[in-house]
Amino acid sequence: MHFKLIVVTIRSDLSDAIVKAARKSGATGATIVPARGVGIREAKTLFGLTLDVQRDVILLLMEEHLVKPILKTIKKVGSFHQPGTGIAFVLPVDKAIGMESQIANFIDEV
Repeated sequence: MHFKLIVVTIRSDLSDAIVKAARKSGATGATIVPARGVGIREAKTLFGLTLDVQRDVILLLMEEHLVKPILKTIKKVGSFHQPGTGIAFVLPVDKAIGMESQIANFIDEV
């Protein structure tokens, strides 16, 4: 089996919707890590202070055939076309352990 990792950096208020949509599209779970980020556009308050927007990094490890449908769903739900919302990208995974309990799910879906 070939696994991929979808990494999503997103505004925290969208995290639950992203995870829910990914699960409906076949993801078996997700890891959510609180984060801070700096982008091209920096938000400022009236007093010139930087306003940090809370972000989450969502990690979704899955069998390769699930990547396209999950990314398509995430794109729709996450409103990535709007500036400052977030980004998502896919990384190859050479080896993974601990997925044994989910192998039956992957085999059933192929």
